[in-house]
Amino acid sequence: MPKWKYLLSSRKFWAAVIGLIVMVVKIWKPDLPIEAEELAALVSVLAVYILGTAIEDGLSAFAKF
Repeated sequence: MPKWKYLLSSRKFWAAVIGLIVMVVKIWKPDLPIEAEELAALVSVLAVYILGTAIEDGLSAFAKF
């Protein structure tokens, strides 16, 4: 599979894109009704999701051997 197809099908990639979009929108529109604590919680959840997905991918590749 080409790398760009793999990237576009990656759950980690899309979680990072969503986090980046939320952060950029918050910077451009400071009056966005998201408090700093909520934004930190969202980023934390996305980071844990990305880490969990990475661990799942790594363990599934390890289990194939």
